[in-house]
Amino acid sequence: MYEVCGEKELKVILALDQGDSISGVARKIDENRETIRRVVNRIEEAGYVAYDDGLQLVDQTLRDAGLEFLTTAAATSPPSITEVYVLPQFAGLYYAFTSIDAVYVWTRGGYQVARDPEDYPLFIAVREQDVDAWETFFDRFGIPTAEERQPAEDLDCAIQVVLEPRPQIDAEMVDGRPVIPLQETVAFANEYYATFQSALDMLGRMYDDVDTDANYRREPA
Repeated sequence: MYEVCGEKELKVILALDQGDSISGVARKIDENRETIRRVVNRIEEAGYVAYDDGLQLVDQTLRDAGLEFLTTAAATSPPSITEVYVLPQFAGLYYAFTSIDAVYVWTRGGYQVARDPEDYPLFIAVREQDVDAWETFFDRFGIPTAEERQPAEDLDCAIQVVLEPRPQIDAEMVDGRPVIPLQETVAFANEYYATFQSALDMLGRMYDDVDTDANYRREPA
């Protein structure tokens, strides 16, 4: 009965989508594959997950209860910046990292534009019909959301989520994180060349057929 009480067990249950592989789940929650393999084996033996053309959660109410526990715990211990990057995986909604965070994901963490830990916006693209659901989800963790970056002095916490509504989400997966396509990310970085010059150099070395010519010299809003 107590097999799912650990941190990693809870994260696996919350992040698991039907058909996921062990490696896929591990990447989603930034954990070591071998560690997650052992976790999955334990909760499979307990009857919480099963293999059927990939992993699947046996009882959805277990996930709902886990999310309720997590949101209650957040009132005492708010999510850290690192945890907020994983948090969207638990929403059960489509999204993709965009803007500054698309650059961060495509460079595999190699380039992180300066963001004050006391004023940290996270940028994700979401489906237009899901905006209310995303606002409700993050509100459960005490994280404010808006479609434009809010001034730090107007907020009660250091982290905010900037939602970019789109008719549909065209996402690619990089290290388990959904992100807008590479060429769209490069176009964004080119637009704000002064900020992302070194990131563009990095992307040019990491990926073939990346056009890093800059036509703009504006700073991000």
